[in-house]
Amino acid sequence: MAGHSHWAGIKHKKDRVDKQKSKIFTKISKEITVAAKLGDKDPEMNPRLRSAIQSARSSNMPKENIKRAIDKSEINTGSNYENLRYEGFGPSRVAVVVETLTDNKNRTASNLRKIFQKSGGSLGTQGSASHNFNQIGVIKIQKLEISDDKIFELAIESGANECKSNQDFHEIHCDKNDIYNVKKKLEKYLNNFLYTGIEWLPIMFLEVKEKDKENIIHFLENLTDDDDVQNVYSNIKV
Repeated sequence: MAGHSHWAGIKHKKDRVDKQKSKIFTKISKEITVAAKLGDKDPEMNPRLRSAIQSARSSNMPKENIKRAIDKSEINTGSNYENLRYEGFGPSRVAVVVETLTDNKNRTASNLRKIFQKSGGSLGTQGSASHNFNQIGVIKIQKLEISDDKIFELAIESGANECKSNQDFHEIHCDKNDIYNVKKKLEKYLNNFLYTGIEWLPIMFLEVKEKDKENIIHFLENLTDDDDVQNVYSNIKV
């Protein structure tokens, strides 16, 4: 029985990981399709597509999935996806910015409103929560690719504002309008990037009580799980 229970636990954990991976692949595939549809099909000529493909590779998405997502941009000409931003406040008045990629904004707004309301929060108008954040360009590179000193030197030369390293990756911050110029300069020395994107960085983090953290994390996970949601940013300090 112990062996059976152990296997059931492993299988449950694997199913959960597989489900999370499937969701990540779905979101990245959508971004690849939209990037290819709006720009050149050649990643070298399309920075948004190039960044999406790099994110796919760093998430171990199979090559055939990437190709299928690019091909879909020519087949699926009837669907018009929009990048839409939603803002609001969750449990404990945590400020939240939600970025979506949707072909049905009514569905997306309705789903997000339910998630906010169920948590005791509220969906607001644009600007209601985003004034708690700065929008910046973020580039992440795996730690094994380059040394701390060298990436710091390259970041300064490329025009970035900040470079910091942790045990897993290097993270470069720059003005949001300069992100692809900075990235292009870095690509002269580096081939592999974990992530490139524009993020909402909290101006100040909100301290919340320990007993409230579980509720807030559950709320943020529910937002992330929505198929139309690409990114979720909050000012909670965990």
